[in-house]
Amino acid sequence: MQAEVPSEFPFPTTVVSAVAKIECTKCCSPFVVDVHTEAVQAALAKHKERKMAVPMPSKRRSLVVQTSMDAYTPPDTSSGSEDEGSVQGDSQGTPTSSQGSINMEHWISQAIHGSTTSTTSSSSTQSGGSGAAHRLADVMAQTHIGESRRCVSAAGSIRGTAQRVPVSSRVSAKIQQLVNTLKRPKRPPLREFFVDDFEELLEVQQPDPNQPKPEGAQMLAMRGEQLGVVTNWPPSLEAALQRWGTISPKAPCLTTMDTNGKPLYILTYGKLWTRSMKVAYNILHKLGTKQEPMVRPGDRVALVFPNNDPAASMVAFYGCLLAEVVPVPIEVPLTRKDAGSQQIGFLLGSCGVTVALTSDACHKGLPKSPTGEIPQFKGWPKLLWFVTESKHLSKPPRDWFPHIKDANNDTAYIEYKTCKDGSVLGVTVTRIALLTHCQALTQACGYTEAETIVNVLDFKKDVGLWHGILTSVMNMMHVISIPYSLMKVNPLSWIQKVCQYKAKVACVKSRDMHWALVAHRDQRDVNLSSLRMLIVADGANPWSISSCDAFLNVFQSKGLRQEVICPCASSPEALTVAIRRYGRCCFCSPALTPTWSLIPCPCAHPPSLCVSVPPSLGPLSVSPSPLPNPSVSLCFPRPPFLICVSVSLTPPIMCSVKPDGVPQLCRTDEIGELCVCAIATGTSYYGLSGMTKNTFEVFPVTSSGAPVSEYPFVRTGLLGFVGPGGLVFVVGKMDGLMVVSGRRHNADDIVATALAVEPMKFVYRGRIAVFSVTVLHDERIVIVAEQRPDSTEEDSFQWMSRVLQAIDSIHQVGVYCLALVPANTLPKTPLGGIHLSETKQLFLEGSLHPCNVLMCPHTCVTNLPKPRQKQPEIGPASVMVGNLVSGKRIAQASGRDLGQIEDNDQARKFLFLSEVLQWRAQTTPDHVLYTLLNCRGTIASSLTCVQLHKRAEKIAVMLMERGHLQDGDHVALVYPPGIDLIAAFYGCLYAGCVPITVRPPHPQNIATTLPTVKMIVEVSRSACLMTTQLICKLLRSREAAAAVDVRAWPPILDTDDLPKKRPAQIYKPSNPDTLAYLDFSVSTTGMLAGVKMSHAATSAFCRSIKLQCELYPSREVAICLDPYCGLGFVLWCLCSVYSGHQSILIPPSELETNPALWLLAVSQYKVRDTFCSYSVMELCTKGLGSQTESLKARGLDLSRVRTCVVVAEERPRIALTQSFSKLFKDLGLHPRAVSTSFGCRVNLAICLQGTSGPDPTTVYVDMRALRHDRVRLVERGSPHSLPLMESGKILPGVRIIIANPETKGPLGDSHLGEIWVHSAHNASGYFTIYGDESLQSDHFNSRLSFGDTQTVWARTGYLGFLRRTELTDANGERHDALYVVGALDEAMELRGMRYHPIDIETSVIRAHKSVTECAVFTWTNLLVVVVELDGSEQEALDLVPLVTNVVLEEHYLVVGVVVVVDIGVIPINSRGEKQRMHLRDGFLADQLDPIYVAYNM
Repeated sequence: MQAEVPSEFPFPTTVVSAVAKIECTKCCSPFVVDVHTEAVQAALAKHKERKMAVPMPSKRRSLVVQTSMDAYTPPDTSSGSEDEGSVQGDSQGTPTSSQGSINMEHWISQAIHGSTTSTTSSSSTQSGGSGAAHRLADVMAQTHIGESRRCVSAAGSIRGTAQRVPVSSRVSAKIQQLVNTLKRPKRPPLREFFVDDFEELLEVQQPDPNQPKPEGAQMLAMRGEQLGVVTNWPPSLEAALQRWGTISPKAPCLTTMDTNGKPLYILTYGKLWTRSMKVAYNILHKLGTKQEPMVRPGDRVALVFPNNDPAASMVAFYGCLLAEVVPVPIEVPLTRKDAGSQQIGFLLGSCGVTVALTSDACHKGLPKSPTGEIPQFKGWPKLLWFVTESKHLSKPPRDWFPHIKDANNDTAYIEYKTCKDGSVLGVTVTRIALLTHCQALTQACGYTEAETIVNVLDFKKDVGLWHGILTSVMNMMHVISIPYSLMKVNPLSWIQKVCQYKAKVACVKSRDMHWALVAHRDQRDVNLSSLRMLIVADGANPWSISSCDAFLNVFQSKGLRQEVICPCASSPEALTVAIRRYGRCCFCSPALTPTWSLIPCPCAHPPSLCVSVPPSLGPLSVSPSPLPNPSVSLCFPRPPFLICVSVSLTPPIMCSVKPDGVPQLCRTDEIGELCVCAIATGTSYYGLSGMTKNTFEVFPVTSSGAPVSEYPFVRTGLLGFVGPGGLVFVVGKMDGLMVVSGRRHNADDIVATALAVEPMKFVYRGRIAVFSVTVLHDERIVIVAEQRPDSTEEDSFQWMSRVLQAIDSIHQVGVYCLALVPANTLPKTPLGGIHLSETKQLFLEGSLHPCNVLMCPHTCVTNLPKPRQKQPEIGPASVMVGNLVSGKRIAQASGRDLGQIEDNDQARKFLFLSEVLQWRAQTTPDHVLYTLLNCRGTIASSLTCVQLHKRAEKIAVMLMERGHLQDGDHVALVYPPGIDLIAAFYGCLYAGCVPITVRPPHPQNIATTLPTVKMIVEVSRSACLMTTQLICKLLRSREAAAAVDVRAWPPILDTDDLPKKRPAQIYKPSNPDTLAYLDFSVSTTGMLAGVKMSHAATSAFCRSIKLQCELYPSREVAICLDPYCGLGFVLWCLCSVYSGHQSILIPPSELETNPALWLLAVSQYKVRDTFCSYSVMELCTKGLGSQTESLKARGLDLSRVRTCVVVAEERPRIALTQSFSKLFKDLGLHPRAVSTSFGCRVNLAICLQGTSGPDPTTVYVDMRALRHDRVRLVERGSPHSLPLMESGKILPGVRIIIANPETKGPLGDSHLGEIWVHSAHNASGYFTIYGDESLQSDHFNSRLSFGDTQTVWARTGYLGFLRRTELTDANGERHDALYVVGALDEAMELRGMRYHPIDIETSVIRAHKSVTECAVFTWTNLLVVVVELDGSEQEALDLVPLVTNVVLEEHYLVVGVVVVVDIGVIPINSRGEKQRMHLRDGFLADQLDPIYVAYNM
């Protein structure tokens, strides 16, 4: 991607060899605005010309809270980051992007055609709910799946398929070479049988051939300036304290301020000396006993002091130095869950710290246990807390004096450092390094005695410690310490103190300058002419130039001189690396004459790091280049901005080495990690010898391998290069490096660009965190910013869009996720900075709670596998040898042959179920066929053979006399689950009518359930409707009239009032192939399908189930199923009449009030066989999980259960069945008893686990192979493994073959294909008003395109495969297991591969604890993920990145839209199956009332 380049920037071509000719010159050019901001604004202006509208995220109104500043945390608890940037002043105008509405058609076309544009320039108007989806309804009407035909999702890749390549191109070079060497004869491959697609290979990032190679000479190591010889410098810092404490005891050392800005306490040098001695004495002599002191010289001691008490901390620090113990200054743990507190505890433990020094106020503020003791913090060692106030200490004897030695190599103190990943290291600094560093700072900064210095920085570490605690004492300076709490209340306080005390030096961060800019209008009488040095501690950050330039621009009129601003580069390991010398001209710049230069790179791919002299930017500009080889050099695609921070310190040697691998010197046109060889550096990471060796004992080498010096160097952790004349150029930090797609980017540069978009207008106090997360084997950039409380949704989306544009243009990298959080909500460091690792952890856990999220995976994720290229179809020319095709067995199997089974089945002699019932009523009249239980578990009603027969006769009379029905008329049976439904069914058979069972409308939800009843009644062309008196009233009620036209009902017969007489004769069909009943059901794709079941098929069905389950009159079977369609209806109404067994009927609705009803009935009646649905099993698993002990006490015993079959038309839910088995194992349930069945519209039961035969088997298949319609078995726990459970044993009389759904050719064992079935109980066709003959012929009368072309098969519409197992079946042959993978209608074809929704949904549900349910579907060629949120609405946006991540990681798919909804929004049918197409319709029609809709760009 080529970025747009501002035309005013020249293209540098000269190589850095010209650097040697640089001369120091004075420049008095007027102030020039920051060129970084100019570049950003120019890039944004370019984007206006080619803007593309993007759907604005839709948000529920309860989430859109317009709040004033007052509703948020007041300024005293808010903060800027210690390391975050600041932005330009108000004087710099920012062009805003034009407002535009959503151009949805354009956006869809961009998505369809694979647009890779990562930027957007116009925001869109806010709409409630999923307004964008509503506006798309018309556009999408053409792609809606019709209800009368089967349709597979349109193939297509989100990123487009223009660059698809043949699959063979993914073969590695070695395999290809091997194939060529073997010289095998080439035959046309038969893809369906033996050519397996190769595994999906992630794209390997190839180096950019256009990237420049480094051409410069090898950079030389640079020697620093010698430390000057000063005769009166003390031999150690303790000696300096002793000198000033005795010579000038009343000289002020430190002044602390209260939160009102008034002096709180003045610590003189005399007090510091005496109190430090007191602390030293007590540490050594008052802890422990004389024989066993707790602390000895050399031991480590923690210093725990609040940030508003530098005096007590300073006394304790020098007390430790005098006692020769090692202080470890740390932060105060206010709570046990403080950000980073646990890692600090690990540091203390590794340092062997047992004593913590603290102040009285701090000790009282620590959390206490009920007994008054300070609890042990998480991860911390057990500590003795020692208060250092004088009133708590013993006075040392007059003859006791601390032993003050010259500085040596003993450890002076340990400074903690927080790493990129949140871990904490301890950097040890020796006494000689401490003294040398103070001397170097004194010389570099020109410190003199009694100077006043204002310190805003943290006095425990880094620049604040070195200048405000150590070097100040060496030079008897007076430090004015500004606490962070005062800065929050009054950001101008440090400037006021500079004026009040006429301070010569101030130590600040760019944040403090930015805050002062915001507040300076309220302040008059500001005079900064006394300042000779304004030390900017974070001067190495690319954004600090913005604050410095803006600060100078505003305060130049207040006496601030250009040369005063002195940026500083430092690190915990190398201490102060470089600082701009006051009053010394070492570099020219347009704005800050002797200070620094900050120049943007003018091109995307300059050849090297160059020096040129553009007339528009003054005498000199320096530009970094994107560097070529990612393995050895740094690549800044749209380079950052260099800061030159003057001359390096004391006689050190400094060089720049390649950051990876061998520390080889960089070339002059390469950027590397700065290394120093000096006395004044840290010496080790305490207790970590390996890391110490890699950081503190580095020996840089030249290109020939020769070491630069015999002495070791220290890695500074800073990125940059060394220029001529001791100039040090710093461009960022190693910790901020992110390697994205093989190119390196610095987090600080990204922050600087983001801040330059809308300076001071949107981001709250400049608080932005940038980090990378690893997704799909590459780092992805995440930006998290705090937005101002008064920002609108429109502002948020506009700012995010513009940031994406700016970063894309300036850095040529896409942002993966941009999240906005409310002000003051990001985790903070002790001085208010953003705690980066904690923020990253919250993001990954889904606990960040952003208020706006914009994901851009389409442009960032460039290493997806290539889309699958489908090969041409093959014809019947395949060579077949018996059941083997080119070495693969044809995937076919069959159940037992019904004709060869010998049994004493008396019902076989009858052709019709009505005859079987009459026969049973005569032979066994009092045998109980049905027992219905109520919610209390007692018998509500029962039916014997004769009772059922007589009741059916009366219903037949009513149909003929009251209904005036003829043979073949259709009758809708609208009954609740129970005995009435069964009697009405057989009454219809006795009258020669065709029954259709219909679920009655729900009394509490008539508006949505009654239309479905009406539709079935109309589609089935029912001439009459039979029901109970109660439902009859409901159908004619006022509520019903509001939902449907009640006048259009057919005649309604109330079976509560039956005639007394018998029919003249019972109808007997003339032909077994005539229609027995219609079975209506709504499929998971939302298609209402009625299938025709003949009398012959019904009898064959019952016989097959009887043989499989060994059902006899002496058996009892418990059934907890809905009795309206499929196998549930057959088991509830038909099987008992045919087989004679007793069915114990348990309506699933009764389990809502008594979840244990089903299991208690199974136990009470000692049932061996029971049938349930997934809904029932899930209800028991969730509702009874904690009640197993009480159920056991009530006598619940499941040990007699032989088969517990889940009736379903889907892939077995293995997780649910295993949970159920494990949960009720203690109640006697055998794990092998739980199994599943499989049926569909064309055949209501294909598989059903019988009483005999092998146990259900489970296999693990490679999910990636399934996408290519291949089956590859893997070990359990393998990556991308998917467990699949066998769907029961194939029923007797059923034959199965696996066929290619497109070519209709038979497939081999290793292929995934459509399950075709041939059986006597196949349905005979669809029943529709329109009679779609082509559909009927295709589904119920299909033939193979080659092979056995005579057999007529029914197509199930489900994908699956067969595997021959090692087990043996009842016939003694090897058992063939059928595994169902998913419905062909629901399979989504994306990127040329077939995905099954349940696999993606399973991954998404695991992504976050708040996701209770999930459903996915395609919308054009975009993947839409709908998740139900079980939590507060504020958690909704946390799910968007997590959902996107998990689908990318596990399925290599980019999610197009994430919709977060309430619990219960995803529609589920009576069988517990998701109605994904209904959900899709609701989404497009804007009926979901979503909490949040995110459109991933």
